[in-house]
Amino acid sequence: MPKTLTCPEHILKTDLKNKTYIVTGGNSGIGFMTAKQLAKQGAKVILACRRFSEAEKARSSIQKSVSWARIEMMNLDLSDLSSVRNFVKEFHLNYSELHGLINNAGVMFTPQGKTKDGFETQFGTNHLGHYLLTELLLPTLKQSTPSRIVVLSSCYHDKAQGREGRIYLEDLNFDNRKYDAWEAYAQSKLANLLYAKQLGKRLSGSGVTAVSVHPGWVRTNLIRGFMPLWIQNILLMPFFKLAGMIEPWEGAQTTLYCLLAPEVEKYNGAYFSQKGIYRTKEATMGGWPLHSPNPNAHDETTADKLDELSRSLVGLL
Repeated sequence: MPKTLTCPEHILKTDLKNKTYIVTGGNSGIGFMTAKQLAKQGAKVILACRRFSEAEKARSSIQKSVSWARIEMMNLDLSDLSSVRNFVKEFHLNYSELHGLINNAGVMFTPQGKTKDGFETQFGTNHLGHYLLTELLLPTLKQSTPSRIVVLSSCYHDKAQGREGRIYLEDLNFDNRKYDAWEAYAQSKLANLLYAKQLGKRLSGSGVTAVSVHPGWVRTNLIRGFMPLWIQNILLMPFFKLAGMIEPWEGAQTTLYCLLAPEVEKYNGAYFSQKGIYRTKEATMGGWPLHSPNPNAHDETTADKLDELSRSLVGLL
């Protein structure tokens, strides 16, 4: 079984007391562990969450173990572009710097449906919501350099339960093809990767570094669209562990490395992967960075077209 990649200890001791970070979905799982570690290192952390009550529980939990933690909460529903715009307006009223944006939140294997703005649920939430958030926060990130953008993709951008990750520019919302939840998830995660790649190219020389990551097969609530949590966390836990499932703290390692390691600046737009499930044995070992085995992940023409289309869909043109 491939070894879990871990962030070097000295990076997790970096002084971050003058830094500000936003973690979407920071109330649980990987996002929670990421936020907790950043707070432990002295950073001001904003939990951007859809459920405010869950964010409050997360903040209280962090402050119980990290007494000096500076944790703020802000409401953000990535499936509603008006919520994204309101979040950014509120952020700008209260903050003038942003040193890291962690696009961590997401949904997986959802039933066929639409976001408030009429986009397929997984593409609209995982990609378009984060796209608008990132683009609206770019001016602040550029003013706060050096800064980082970490976009959580997945090894399922390659193949998700046998469905190859592809971007269907003419039918992003499954209006003209039969809906398949895994195909939709693969498309959204490939969109995350391609967006980071396009951002890296666009931001070259700006002092802002953008990358995408696969955090690993992590025991989180994300699986609830696929099976009840008790089956993952109790019934099948021993088998999943043997098969390679890791804990949220291990899942946060790639995010933290990409956010804090100085050498990551050399890889603007790259993809960093914990061990994962890929079409090639070499890729399953993971890599910081990793060359994706999916040829669609290296299609710069599609990346540029997706960026242009996304900009139009979220109302930035």
